[in-house]
Amino acid sequence: MTAAAPGLPADGLLSGADIRALATALGLRPTKTLGQNFVVDPNTARRIVKAAGVTDEDVVLEVGPGLGSLTLALLPAARRVVAVEIDPPLAHLLPRTVEARLPTCAGRLEVVLADALRLHELPGPPPTALVANLPYNVAVPVVLHLLALLPSLTRGLVMVQAEVAERLAAPPGGRVYGVPSVKAAWYAEVRRAGPVPRTVFWPVPNVDSGLVALTRREPPLTSATRDEVFAVVDAAFAQRRKTLRQSLAGVAGSPAAAEDALVRAGVDPRARGESLDVADFARVAEALTADPGQASEDSST
Repeated sequence: MTAAAPGLPADGLLSGADIRALATALGLRPTKTLGQNFVVDPNTARRIVKAAGVTDEDVVLEVGPGLGSLTLALLPAARRVVAVEIDPPLAHLLPRTVEARLPTCAGRLEVVLADALRLHELPGPPPTALVANLPYNVAVPVVLHLLALLPSLTRGLVMVQAEVAERLAAPPGGRVYGVPSVKAAWYAEVRRAGPVPRTVFWPVPNVDSGLVALTRREPPLTSATRDEVFAVVDAAFAQRRKTLRQSLAGVAGSPAAAEDALVRAGVDPRARGESLDVADFARVAEALTADPGQASEDSST
């Protein structure tokens, strides 16, 4: 095990008292705007790193490291940790916290002061794993943006609001299955990886959290682009109670054109969006974007 600084816990992790002391020294009052709820339970940080399967070959991307609860747990296990933090005081404090508590690992950390939703690139070797306690208000767009931006991410384990965890991992047919479920499935196999009680955070949020595990896979084979598939997904769920014949009329040009494309894709026009998986949506998008002459020729062969 990597040694912590003398007088600190063996792994250098932050306790609840440590978190509050750092926040007080920084004059920090956690804000809902930035979704700042800091993990104050070292066992939760250890659990996340273990569940993520981080190894010494991994370059880990952490979004929203905050005061460093999870960062300190990741550093001894990983080859490198790139921590993306939007709050300047927190970004400037994190390397000092690591140097003070886990000095032998300080060289493995790189802090990037940025909004994760506006990232275009990252310094150094491409990241292999996303491990993060994500702010509730931007969790889904952050996950989707990073999976699209960084094909090197082969897996991830993120902590999000329990309801968001349900939506990301939901299979077709369920009440919570929707746009996040389908779009995440485009990039990865997604599953729930356990609950997280609200009591492990400071300040204590008014909802529980959950862990979501992602394993990268190839998207469905289709001639349609990702944007074309996602446009169909958005339209299908814009009015959940409508049949696909009606909900896709806008992107198809008319209900009749939507029905024609759905039939060619092997999908019942009377079905609703929640009954389709990501491969179904890819076939529908392909049918909608196919050359009419080619589609007619294909259907006659």
